[in-house]
Amino acid sequence: MAISDYTNSSVSMLEILADSFLAEFELFLEFLPRLVIALLVSGAIYFIGKLISKGVEQILRRSSMPETYHAFFKKLIKGIALFFGIVTFLNLIGYSTLAASLVAGGGLTAVMLGFAFKDIGENFLAGFFLAFSRPFNTNDVIETGGITGQVKSIQLRHSHIRTSDGCDVFIPSAQLFTKPLHNYTLDGLRRGSFTVGIDYTNDTDKAIKLLVEVAKTTRGVLKSPRVGASIKGFTPNYVEIQVFFWISSKDQENSLGRVRSALMNESRIRLIEEGFTFSSDVSSAVDVTIAEKAKK
Repeated sequence: MAISDYTNSSVSMLEILADSFLAEFELFLEFLPRLVIALLVSGAIYFIGKLISKGVEQILRRSSMPETYHAFFKKLIKGIALFFGIVTFLNLIGYSTLAASLVAGGGLTAVMLGFAFKDIGENFLAGFFLAFSRPFNTNDVIETGGITGQVKSIQLRHSHIRTSDGCDVFIPSAQLFTKPLHNYTLDGLRRGSFTVGIDYTNDTDKAIKLLVEVAKTTRGVLKSPRVGASIKGFTPNYVEIQVFFWISSKDQENSLGRVRSALMNESRIRLIEEGFTFSSDVSSAVDVTIAEKAKK
């Protein structure tokens, strides 16, 4: 091949490359406005999502919702905004098929993950709904599934409960959402009671008045709601009297067990001082009383 032919061939190749580059550059210039608009719109969607997430976080901080939910909802809103931003970007630049595949693939992935991690997803979903209609707060005393304790922390997947014997129990959110739940401290009050049996020969009205008086003066017992006492029932050997009283559930020093123990002990002392006969084995006392009356 002659040098002139080689030179002509190289020039032709450069011209082809230059023409191709110019053609692609022209296409890029035509595509550039669409790309800029897509970037601006997608960025705006994500920026609005960030603003909404911050606003929601500020609202949640003013509410009684635990901080665990604050970060969750903030990330959730930002993630949704990012997803819609990407889908909008692909649609605006002409990749609508890819955007549709992304949406469909995301839904399919969510379904597959839902089946694979059913229990985890169920607890997260239950925790999500509990965030809006939560029947308890931290430090509340609750009972569910036979477990009673004080709420120490609330997470999306579970809640940390500490029982009276110091056992730490982590209850799944699904159980808290689907099973009956007893909250003993929702209104700040908790009712306690105990039963005492007195002899049939004793004055029940006097015993009731005495027990109410003792309860009113016991430390930790609230004046309102009022203390109450009534005859609960009759057993073969004694009359059962039940005493009802209320305490503040937020008073950690005077817990229900401590107040009830002090009240029962003081009631025992006062009943003895007033000459009442009360025991789990009062039949012998009844027999003695009847025998003494028969002798007289």
